[in-house]
Amino acid sequence: MLTDSGGIQEETTILGVPCLTLRENTERPATIETGTNRLAGTDPDRVLELALRVLDAPTTPAAVPELWDGKAASRIFDVLDPA
Repeated sequence: MLTDSGGIQEETTILGVPCLTLRENTERPATIETGTNRLAGTDPDRVLELALRVLDAPTTPAAVPELWDGKAASRIFDVLDPA
């Protein structure tokens, strides 16, 4: 996936789809730390280079950041209503 969207970076991480972010930074560093996302910047040559590298790389199991388990709502509820 090629994107400049923070939300897409998260979705591809959960789905195990390799992602290149076409920006110089990200507000979703967990996607970089798990290796599911790479910052490609905005230079077309660099984007192409990284895209080809990702396409040639063997598929590896996706890592999901800690607490990205779909249970955020119940944890928030427990904090707001501990009774």
